[in-house]
Amino acid sequence: MKKILPLILLFICGLTYGQTIISGTVVDDGNLPIPGANIIVVGAAVGTVTDFDGKFILNYSQDPPFSIQASSVGFETVTKTVNTNNETINFVLTEGTALDEVVISASRTPERIFESPVTVERIGLKEIKSTASADFYDGLENLKGVDVNTNSLTFKSVNTRGFATFSNNRFMQLVDGMDNSTPALNFPIGNLVGMTETDVLSVELLPGASSALYGANAFNGILFMRSKNPFEYQGLSASLKRGVTSQEAAGTNPYTDLSIRAAHKFSEKFAAKVNFGYLEGTDWAATSEVDRNMEGGTRETDLNYNGINIYGDEVSQNLKQVAILLESAINPATGQPYLPAGASTLAPSVQVSRTGYNEKYLTSNEAKSIKADWGLYYRPFENDFEVSYVGKVGTGSTIYQGLNRYYIDNFFQEQHKIELRNRNFFLRSYVVADKAGDSYDMVFTGININRAWKPDLNWFAEYAGTYVLSTLGGANDAQAHAAARAQAETGRFEPGTPEYIEAFNRSINDPDLLTGSKFQDASKYYHTDGNYNFSEIIKFAEIQVGGSFRQYSLNSFGTIYTDYDGPIDYYEYGMYTQIQKDLELNESLDLKLTGSVRYDKSEFFDGFFSPRISAGLTLNKNHNFRASVQTGFRNPTTQDLFIGLDANRAVLIGSAPTNLDRYSGDYNVSGSGQIAGQPSTITQTGAAAYHNSYSENSVLAYQASGDVNDLVVSNPDIIKPEQVTSAEIGYRGKHKGFIIDFNAYFNSYKNFIAQEYVISPLYGQAGDNSLSIDALNRGDDVTYNAYTNSKAAVKSYGASIGVSTKVFGNFDLGANYTFAKLDFDEEKYPDFTTNFNTPEHKFKATFGNTNVFKNLGFNIAYRFSDDYYWESTFGNGLIPQYHVVDAQVNYTIPSFKSTFKLGATNLLGDEYYTAYGTGFIGSMYYISWTINNL
Repeated sequence: MKKILPLILLFICGLTYGQTIISGTVVDDGNLPIPGANIIVVGAAVGTVTDFDGKFILNYSQDPPFSIQASSVGFETVTKTVNTNNETINFVLTEGTALDEVVISASRTPERIFESPVTVERIGLKEIKSTASADFYDGLENLKGVDVNTNSLTFKSVNTRGFATFSNNRFMQLVDGMDNSTPALNFPIGNLVGMTETDVLSVELLPGASSALYGANAFNGILFMRSKNPFEYQGLSASLKRGVTSQEAAGTNPYTDLSIRAAHKFSEKFAAKVNFGYLEGTDWAATSEVDRNMEGGTRETDLNYNGINIYGDEVSQNLKQVAILLESAINPATGQPYLPAGASTLAPSVQVSRTGYNEKYLTSNEAKSIKADWGLYYRPFENDFEVSYVGKVGTGSTIYQGLNRYYIDNFFQEQHKIELRNRNFFLRSYVVADKAGDSYDMVFTGININRAWKPDLNWFAEYAGTYVLSTLGGANDAQAHAAARAQAETGRFEPGTPEYIEAFNRSINDPDLLTGSKFQDASKYYHTDGNYNFSEIIKFAEIQVGGSFRQYSLNSFGTIYTDYDGPIDYYEYGMYTQIQKDLELNESLDLKLTGSVRYDKSEFFDGFFSPRISAGLTLNKNHNFRASVQTGFRNPTTQDLFIGLDANRAVLIGSAPTNLDRYSGDYNVSGSGQIAGQPSTITQTGAAAYHNSYSENSVLAYQASGDVNDLVVSNPDIIKPEQVTSAEIGYRGKHKGFIIDFNAYFNSYKNFIAQEYVISPLYGQAGDNSLSIDALNRGDDVTYNAYTNSKAAVKSYGASIGVSTKVFGNFDLGANYTFAKLDFDEEKYPDFTTNFNTPEHKFKATFGNTNVFKNLGFNIAYRFSDDYYWESTFGNGLIPQYHVVDAQVNYTIPSFKSTFKLGATNLLGDEYYTAYGTGFIGSMYYISWTINNL
């Protein structure tokens, strides 16, 4: 024992040698503790955070003297010197402003928002905790210039500066540097498989083109979500939210949102964390029966009725053409034609549609998100050099609206990343892979349930035959149509019956769209990017260089893309450099100049250079004026290039040169066409959309007038990259207690990527004034949705301003206004849809206090949106203006390290919607309990 004790003491001394322990507190200028404040050793990657009481203990393996720094979002940073071991150091932080907060996204280097060369929005821990929205992601819609369109309870699409769709591939979303877009769809699906709220450190948003630093997809803006590093944020934290959603169509239903975070620093070299999130609720039901084809139309008043959320009624035929076909088609039971010669003259030339099924019978409306991530972090030299591995998985159920409405069920996405970084560089590689799970197309489910009980040909034959026979029997037109539908509807599967359930299950498990509605996918992409900052080597200016490479592997098994014979692989890469220089012109005037340029190359297109220049002038440290000009571009997406999908309304055909002939379809020829000598079926490839087509609007005009001069040959060009030139000015400043942030922009687009509806005759050549017109007259044509570039000039411009201040002492009041306008000659180019989908006027306001009484806070948020017109492949329509109020009150119990929140969204209860065809957004009422979320 006498020999062992000295060894133990020697070992302990070895462990404690050079260890300095510092403790203390961090409070605000009202002497209230600041939980979650960062305490770091200046110049070293060593730090900790304060607990709920604002207390901290910091261990550092060096002897004094050295400096430590205390900081927290919304407060000014304070630095103090440590002179002795076991010293107690207390910090008092003075509340700062939003302009003092540090962002990284604007220039890929830390800088205050006040000094950023471009517009940037940010929410941090303080804003996340006090948001009046249901969660931090929903809270983004309170930022100025930001639009959040609700596709589903769990799928919301963020956008800035116009051109919003749910398939928003103009806007990029990064989670700890990883692109969050799905490989199959090529756009983010909200936060469905994103970040749990207990792990969010900050969210930054750059509106407008950011291609110069972030590449082709950062075209309309980019969203950065940063998580908490386990070296700085440790312990177990959790948040549980329970409540109800209330909607007229779906009723009142339970809602649960749970997130858990566990992190531990095992040593100065190794730390780890794990997160889990679970959300479950009932989606906003979409049940609209409004007729797309006739204002005020119903199933009873419109023969060709097509309800917005009724599926199966998209299938329609011209009654006369069906009757003509029945005059020549032989009934096997009698050996004679179904109708006698000449009977077709009794059939009117009108479109008749099948009876469909409401969406409420085609989906459970279950909204679910289950996600988990984990990270291992290693600092081999106990400094800021860090090696990390992060894995993420997510699954869930949601609704996506594209050309049709899709129930995304048991969708699965995974991400794996390895990253090396320190304060001067990073190098990361990751893979993103997805699987479609049990997802299906609700429109085709309705169509193929109908076909299961009676094929289309049989249904229309019964309808036409009964109409003609009823007319011969003395019935008037209305009576004949009623009798015809009654006869054709015999045998219909009613929702809830065993026959209906069997047909439904068979359809959603069958990937052949002629008989089923399931879509399959196992696509992925591999991505590598890196950046190096030479600021510690080159002193006269800050210079950065970087680059990226991405490899796509599309594998939808032919259900989305034309990958019938195996995956489609292609790549793109880019490289960039930036130089930034600060110039102190005099004691009260500073100038920051930034210039950057990026080169990007896709396998299918020539390379592009994207330059950006900006200048920021700071006056008296309280006023900053900025201006920038940049160009951006975006490559055509995976869908633009390789989609090949017959969605009934139209065939979507991507315009990669190798894609046009890879897609083909077999189409039935009308009875008149067959009598004229055409075969009963004709095979047509996707090339017809681009080489033998009329514009859809001109065909509609011709059908109304009968004048062939109304026809316009379309033959759209093959798609190429889109470019934008963007100019922006802005001002940030502090004036007599007010914080002002203003920006205005102008965008000019070249080769604007758009979709154009075209109609290709099954025989003849568009423009021949003979055979192709006969095909149009007989309905022997195919409607395509072609991916091309607009021939027209497309421009947009807008501005936003935000003002915040303190009122009644320490109450926070903020308001912002956004103006957005599209400049496009729609009358001259009626076949191009820009999908601007953005209100001209938006106004938002917030009012709250984080500590109105001791430990009690509240926040109220108000949003107004002007009405706007929504364009999409699913449908077009006016979105009415709306007013929304969200509110929450919270109470913190420090001794339990807990915060309780009682909140409501859409408190006024006025249901609204943000896109044509989606469900009305109701209200949510909830209570949450958050533990130890610093």
